[in-house]
Amino acid sequence: MASARITNIQNVPKKPAVPLPVQSAGAVQMRIKSSTNTGERLSQTKSMVIPDPGQPQSQNSMKGEYLNKAKIADGGKKLRKNWTSTWVVLEDNQLLFYKESKQEALSNLKPGCKPEKVDLCGAIVEWTTEKSSRKHVFQITTSCGQEFLLQVDDYPTICKWHDAIKNTADILSKTGSGRPNLRRSNSSEFVFRRADSPVRKEVRPENRRSLIFKLNYSASDSADKNGVKNRLKKFISRRPSMKTLQEKGIIKDRVFGCHLLTLCEREGTTVPKFVKLCLEAVEKRGLEADGIYRVSGNLASIQKLRFLVDQEEELNLDDSQWEDIHVVTGALKMFFRELPEPLLPFRFFEPFVEAIKTREHARRLQTVKKLVHQLPKPNQETMKVLFRHFQTILTKSSKNLMSTQGIGIVFGPTLLWPELDSGNMAVNMVYQNQIVEFILTECSEIFGPEGK
Repeated sequence: MASARITNIQNVPKKPAVPLPVQSAGAVQMRIKSSTNTGERLSQTKSMVIPDPGQPQSQNSMKGEYLNKAKIADGGKKLRKNWTSTWVVLEDNQLLFYKESKQEALSNLKPGCKPEKVDLCGAIVEWTTEKSSRKHVFQITTSCGQEFLLQVDDYPTICKWHDAIKNTADILSKTGSGRPNLRRSNSSEFVFRRADSPVRKEVRPENRRSLIFKLNYSASDSADKNGVKNRLKKFISRRPSMKTLQEKGIIKDRVFGCHLLTLCEREGTTVPKFVKLCLEAVEKRGLEADGIYRVSGNLASIQKLRFLVDQEEELNLDDSQWEDIHVVTGALKMFFRELPEPLLPFRFFEPFVEAIKTREHARRLQTVKKLVHQLPKPNQETMKVLFRHFQTILTKSSKNLMSTQGIGIVFGPTLLWPELDSGNMAVNMVYQNQIVEFILTECSEIFGPEGK
């Protein structure tokens, strides 16, 4: 009986042995599950994943963590920097940005939140201190023109993320592979995509027409631009000169902002006509006006008067629209303030300041008088007319409440100022006021009797 059993066992046909594939390092992974029951037959299950030979493994994958993220460019277009706390996950060849972690999304009943994906193939990862004032910031620049800033206050944490993302981007750039392989588990089959064999899409006829239209349109558009440029060049080259336009009367010389010497030469006088008109109007109906020259007039009316003067239209300051005398005085002050060079020219500013610093009165008067007579003729004559007008204003000081000190404060910065404000402005203003006050006080001595 025993021998018969042995014979039967020996006669059982043996299954051919399946040769196992030779396992290269990291090429084939095989898991063998053995049963602990010795009475059962030894069973083996094999699950193989054959990776792409050139595909980097997911060794740089990192679990999610909250980092501060700012997107500063998209497709090459700069964006406004806005820092947000983002759940960041590094998986294989891409970086995923979630608004919140998956655990929080599930707890808040928000399943399936789609992340913002960033392809790291060809990306540049580098530390930066120029793009943000925060510390521990590095920048990710993708191949499609996206730019991100990542930051966290903990230095070891941000270093860990910087190194992992940079290593992943470097590996993907070297291999030239940015797409994951399509793998099937529990099978020895695999699908492999190569970057050098892209899928070609057939261009449809309607798309072909639109492409031709775009090309034609862009060509015609560039031709139009070149034509516009050529026409502009011809126009600029044929443009008449300023002198020609002035001779034809198209452009008229201004009064406001014109150099005093030029204006007087053009009018054939030593005192501008507009200054004379204003002084006559004030002495005619404004000597007793409260705060004359101190109170400001309506700015819109002052600008309207200025426009009429610049257009060289017939000006009548007795018109009802100039009834407010403060509009006339405001325009007069604006005229002196807008002179390219003040009534007391730049080169005289320092000598006048040094003269006013002199303690001895007689010497100070002699120095100031000498400087006034050295002024150009239009400046000297305009100054004489203006300061004699101020003396007339002071004769009605009980009515208009203007004093020598008040006129000095108003007209000090208006009649003289330094060419370069290199010194202390407050100190200069004190000297400006004192110079005007002193000339006004010694007007008869400096300019002579009123009949002269």
